[in-house]
Amino acid sequence: MRMRVLRAALALPLLLGSTAQAQEALAPEGASAIVARTAVKTRRFMIATANPLASAAGLAMLKRGGNAIDAAIAAQMVLTLVEPQSSGIGGGAFLMYWNAKHHTVDAWDGRETAPLAADETLFLDAAGQPVKFFEAVIGGRSVGTPGVLRLLEATHKKYGKLPWASLFQPAIRLAEGGFLVSERLHILLADEPFLRRDAEARRYFYNSQGEPWPIGHRLRNPMLVRTLRQIARHGAGVFYRPPMAAAIVDKVRTHPTNPGKLALADLQAYRAQQREPVCAPYRVWLICGMPPPSSGGITTLQILGMLAHTPIATLPPHDGVPDASAVHLFSEAARLAYADRDLYIADPDFVPLADGLLDANYLAARAALIGQRSMGRARPGTPRGATLTLAADQSADRPGTSHLSIVDRDGNALAMTTTIEGAFGARQMVGGFLLNNQLSDFSFVAHEQGVPVANRLEPGKRPRSSMAPTLVFEALPDGRPGRLVMSLGSPGGPSIINYVGKTLVASLDWKLDIQAAIDLLNFGSRNGPTELERGRLPAAAEAALVEALQQRGHEVRLSNQTSGIQGVARTATGWIGGADPRREGRVLGR
Repeated sequence: MRMRVLRAALALPLLLGSTAQAQEALAPEGASAIVARTAVKTRRFMIATANPLASAAGLAMLKRGGNAIDAAIAAQMVLTLVEPQSSGIGGGAFLMYWNAKHHTVDAWDGRETAPLAADETLFLDAAGQPVKFFEAVIGGRSVGTPGVLRLLEATHKKYGKLPWASLFQPAIRLAEGGFLVSERLHILLADEPFLRRDAEARRYFYNSQGEPWPIGHRLRNPMLVRTLRQIARHGAGVFYRPPMAAAIVDKVRTHPTNPGKLALADLQAYRAQQREPVCAPYRVWLICGMPPPSSGGITTLQILGMLAHTPIATLPPHDGVPDASAVHLFSEAARLAYADRDLYIADPDFVPLADGLLDANYLAARAALIGQRSMGRARPGTPRGATLTLAADQSADRPGTSHLSIVDRDGNALAMTTTIEGAFGARQMVGGFLLNNQLSDFSFVAHEQGVPVANRLEPGKRPRSSMAPTLVFEALPDGRPGRLVMSLGSPGGPSIINYVGKTLVASLDWKLDIQAAIDLLNFGSRNGPTELERGRLPAAAEAALVEALQQRGHEVRLSNQTSGIQGVARTATGWIGGADPRREGRVLGR
């Protein structure tokens, strides 16, 4: 598919010796621990994922001559096993792909869909009021039609090199032989209040006393072994028809307290979609992101498009401490962009997209609203094509997501953000994997004072996302992409956009290497308080930054911002990669 440029207008034991040896690289991280990382440099190919075992599986495919798509499939299958709280075959994904031979950028949508039997009343109680968030999530009601396998199948058919079945072997052997429970998974399981309610999940994740398996426990998943063997042998289609699809539907529809509406027809009809990426210039670069139903691409590009009219590039951090003026500018641009996001962006198959959201003149006018003091809460603008009367959606997607970035030996690259929505999804396990709670990304309220919300639930619709898999290129004079510069993305729910935007500014404008850009304090705004990452700076520096922002009129909120940014960037001799120290990711290459 042609890109639309918006301008001024192997088995792991064999690879690493043993499963135990494979996990020696795992730093003892807690859910919020920060462990220093050093950027990894290679010459030929590179993979960065959220888990060392997933990175190792992808690297094995790259070493065998596989390409970025092959590596991503192998890595995703392992992530299903070792990072079940974040992604897996029971969820969905967005994928950006750079075809180095043909110089094309493709965007692939594997987002879940709402059941055809569902409507805008799905999350309303008997009195017509929205139910509480976890009342909606836990059980079958929030489960959308999983899309990640159809996405991976479609991209493998178009680009893949290695046999489909071979890409599942690392995950199958690891699930069969067992992997060691990491500190992060152990802590998340200990803090999780709902997962034990599901009998299959309780048997798998907890001991007979209901305690999470200890750190270092070898966890085997024979049910996932059977599931992956079937998919490897028969293709993704086996997942979308009985008996596998029937087991998923039965799990959703027979939940004892919160059944859902997913049906066999929903799975059988599901298709991944190739969409037109959104690309826009930023200084000397061309940045390409995911189009709707993700808001990540457009909102990130809006932030950058406004920052291009500010002096933010001249305000680098000092000794790892961001300049207060830079945080001010970034947060104000983010406010304006999120205001547009909340009003205008939804599934484009249901809600026409205003085509002026990235118009250069529109962004210049929005940037002119940024003053010396914080605007507090921004109002949405009126871009060209905004003909619908819509109400703003204030719903928030949750941070149960993962990201991987890959560059192969031929220069092909991908950025894929993959999710089951909240941590542990709907807390429903079937076939050795967890089901998503993606429908809770829809607005629970369909209308505000009689005005429709763009992201309201409708049958067959895909919920809006904040996922922002991003590819950066040198911009050619005619606006087309030149050499690939970077692949990156992050989990983090609605904060993903700020995480990715911060990393782009830090790398492109402030010239930090990709690891240092990822490490830098997270900051931004989602059109509410200005959010700063708590505890990332020395206490005195944190207090000084908060005070400087407050003097500019900011309401500052300190919080744990556990991003999971993975990135790969070009160097003069090859590639440099970074993995977020806030999680347990790892960069590998050769």
